[in-house]
Amino acid sequence: MSRQTRLIVLHMKEVMYTIVFVALFFVLLILLFLMFQSDKSDKQKAAYVPGIYSAPLAMKEGGVEVEVVLDANRINAIRFHQLSEEVATMYPLMQPCLDTISQQIYETQDLKKVKVGKDGSYTSHMILKAIHKAVNQAKIQ
Repeated sequence: MSRQTRLIVLHMKEVMYTIVFVALFFVLLILLFLMFQSDKSDKQKAAYVPGIYSAPLAMKEGGVEVEVVLDANRINAIRFHQLSEEVATMYPLMQPCLDTISQQIYETQDLKKVKVGKDGSYTSHMILKAIHKAVNQAKIQ
């Protein structure tokens, strides 16, 4: 048995083409993997179902609703709905209390961190309770 030496002649141009095509193949595989990977992190981050939610605020002179506008992660607006002039006249602290509460909520996005002042504390607590009801309707279980 005689052993013959085999020589393989590789041209540098062919070697470079092979390396480039293999590298492109791996880049393509990585990009495909990243594109079709399910993005579960965005679904888990959503805290609310976007929409407008309302909760009643019972007053002697008439009913008032507190509306809360939410997107997936933020409280965007809080306002009174169907606030009649009679109720606004009988309870003059309602709108200032709502403005104070809503400003705190916009800044912190946390209903538990709202501080209620001494002026209109009962009104503020009732408004805050209605806001809690509206936000709880939108929470994702």
